[in-house]
Amino acid sequence: MAVQLKLLILDTSLKQRNTIKRALAHLNVFKILEVKNSETALSLLKKQAVDLIITGLNIGNIDGWRFARMIRSGLLKTPKNTPIVLTASNHFERIADTTARSYGIDAVVTEQKMQQLTQILANVLSSHLKKSSRLNLLLIDPIKEQADEISVYLKDTFIVTQATNSKDAIALFQQNLYSIVLINSMAQLSPSAKELVALFLKLKMNQAIVTIIDTDDANVAEQLLLSGVSDFIRIPYSQPILNKVCDQAARREDFMVSYAEFATKVEQLSQSQQRYKDLFSAHQRILHHLNTVVLELDEKGTIRFINPAWETLLGYDFKSSLAKEFSLFCIPEFKNKLQNSITAILNSHFQQQTLQLQLQHKLGNPIWVECRLQSIKSDKTHASITASIDNIHERKQTEFQLQHLALHDTLTGLHNRHYFDLSLNQLCKDTKDLKQHALLYIDLDHFKIINDTLGHQQGDIVLKKAAKLFQHAIIEGQVLCRIGGDEFAVLLQDIELLDAYAIAEALCQSIEKYQFKTIERDYSISCSIGLTMISVDNKDANECLKQSDIALYVAKNRGRNLVHCFSNDDDKSEQMMAKLAWTRQVRLALEQDQIELHFQPIWDFKQEKVAYFETLLRLIINNELIYPNQFIPPLELISDMNLLDHCVVKTAICNAAQHPVLNKIAINLSAQAFSDEGLLPLIKNTLKQYKVDPQRIVFEITESASISNLTATITMIEHLKILGCGFSIDDFGTGFSTFSYLKQLPADQVKIDGSFVKDMLNDPIDLALVKAIKDISHSLNKTCVAECVEDLSTFNALKEIGVDYAQGYLISKPLKAQDISEKLKKITL
Repeated sequence: MAVQLKLLILDTSLKQRNTIKRALAHLNVFKILEVKNSETALSLLKKQAVDLIITGLNIGNIDGWRFARMIRSGLLKTPKNTPIVLTASNHFERIADTTARSYGIDAVVTEQKMQQLTQILANVLSSHLKKSSRLNLLLIDPIKEQADEISVYLKDTFIVTQATNSKDAIALFQQNLYSIVLINSMAQLSPSAKELVALFLKLKMNQAIVTIIDTDDANVAEQLLLSGVSDFIRIPYSQPILNKVCDQAARREDFMVSYAEFATKVEQLSQSQQRYKDLFSAHQRILHHLNTVVLELDEKGTIRFINPAWETLLGYDFKSSLAKEFSLFCIPEFKNKLQNSITAILNSHFQQQTLQLQLQHKLGNPIWVECRLQSIKSDKTHASITASIDNIHERKQTEFQLQHLALHDTLTGLHNRHYFDLSLNQLCKDTKDLKQHALLYIDLDHFKIINDTLGHQQGDIVLKKAAKLFQHAIIEGQVLCRIGGDEFAVLLQDIELLDAYAIAEALCQSIEKYQFKTIERDYSISCSIGLTMISVDNKDANECLKQSDIALYVAKNRGRNLVHCFSNDDDKSEQMMAKLAWTRQVRLALEQDQIELHFQPIWDFKQEKVAYFETLLRLIINNELIYPNQFIPPLELISDMNLLDHCVVKTAICNAAQHPVLNKIAINLSAQAFSDEGLLPLIKNTLKQYKVDPQRIVFEITESASISNLTATITMIEHLKILGCGFSIDDFGTGFSTFSYLKQLPADQVKIDGSFVKDMLNDPIDLALVKAIKDISHSLNKTCVAECVEDLSTFNALKEIGVDYAQGYLISKPLKAQDISEKLKKITL
């Protein structure tokens, strides 16, 4: 185990003692003895020795200098040559070092040099073995007897080293440090005394040198001083004179250097004071022009300093605000908050705090500010606070606006889906026994038709008006939200089923009775509502939303414009629930225009080329292509075929505009199309928007759909023909009773149902029907098209019969618009 050196640390300041210990913490060579005054230290050193002492200057009744003299006296148990290091906050280096030498102190360490303490201690321990308060003196005199006599005279004041020739003197001077060099200038030296003086001063510019002379010539003395000699002694001299001159010469250099240091520090202090004045003036200018308000508060929270920005911020002048409590300028809601923070800082619970609060302007309006409070202590007993205040009113208003936007719908001003989800979850959590709530899920019927027919701008007007009508139908405390598109929701707190149903009915009636007016005409819309109750047995938010959704679709399926209350019977069948979920996906895909059109070429027998194309719709759901047999039934379930018609018409006409190869296209319409008052305006507007010639568009409707509402079908066909569009009867022949209606429909073309065409070569009845439909069509000046032509024999037979057009896989499968040009090059029949 390594031997540890005993280190005595002596200082009245615990902070200073800890600083020293931290500086030595990485060393494991010291066993530290720690005392706080000189009396305690001397008592300890009378009983035991230490290896090293670190002491401060003000350490009790016996100061650091005299404490060092006691160590060097040899009267204590610790050896008189024990290394002593003095710590000081600051010092003039030469004065301190000289004084330290006089008292036998090995080194002085300032706060600035504390990080070098380890190295200083290492130097002290390795370089000083014998301690003395006497100064080193180099005596140069070739006369041995005279040199010995001088040494005797000086032994009490100096440690004398003799050199009897110039060579030895130079060697000693280069190897050691001497406070003074004493030269007998009368002796014969080589180099001479004068040359030695010049050499020594060259090696050490401030070296103290005294010469012994034997002359009354003032000029000689003057030349010596001019050469750099510190002083001279004339023969004869006495012992006191010799000691005095040598001591003064040694001390003179210290004081000259110290005076220069002092003068430098005075100059630095003067410059520092000027910098302080400049800095103070700059701070005053900054405070005067600063937009930030700066206050100083006393220990009672009273304003005792304030800058001009205060008046700009609040309108109060400087004089009327001083000596008042800062909290008096707060609006009432924030006074306690501010006062509590001030009290906590003054009581040292916090060093600083940042608050956002409202101050009252002189004119009465509140202003949002950010206030940063910081504790400052002028002495050990008194504390005060600085406060810097910035105007954040505009930023705060923006935050409120962003918060409002985060929770409100920008179009209607109602709460949005995010707020609805939060409120529904909270309502479900608050449900207790004998207390129930209600959720109303509202959907405007056929709203997309309004958007497509009249444009989104008119649609937005309808949504905003519907929102206001709903707001008038509910009371305060009932939460109305727009949760997307034309869907709304109402949360009714603490309500019975019948009361909730009555409110839902009132919402339906408020929409139904209102006439929406446009420049061209007035029209009405309706809404469907799904209602579900939230109770202690039904408090899962997702489940409640799902139930209201199901109830909504049941309402739509039962005819729309009504309220349906969810019951367990609504979801007995998983198939029904899956169907409703699929229906919603289909509707959403249509609303978001997630559709893809394919085009199947139709062959002209006479021209022997592709004459036009039938438009076939596909939906894209979850990145999959969905065919009509998958999405038509769900749309029919909720009577939303009009939505399909609008999507197909707009997208098909857009494709015709973008792809000239689609010289003519046929677009299928549903049975509901002819009762849709918005369809014809949509067709007109879309043709105009995309600048498509109406003669490039043919509309198709199935035979069964056309006869279900013959009058409306005829009216629609006539309007379309006036517009310039063609018309075709699709799937003709599926009902024999329709022959009598064919002549009443002003259609241009008849499509023979593919069920007759597929097997016409094997079934004479099918062949006869195909021929009959062709004959009747031609007799009524209508062309005919045969569907499902899949082989060359059927194709040739249809051509021989006289059918005008053929459509089927033999000619081509349905194609994307961009693939048509390449495919047409490959068709050879």
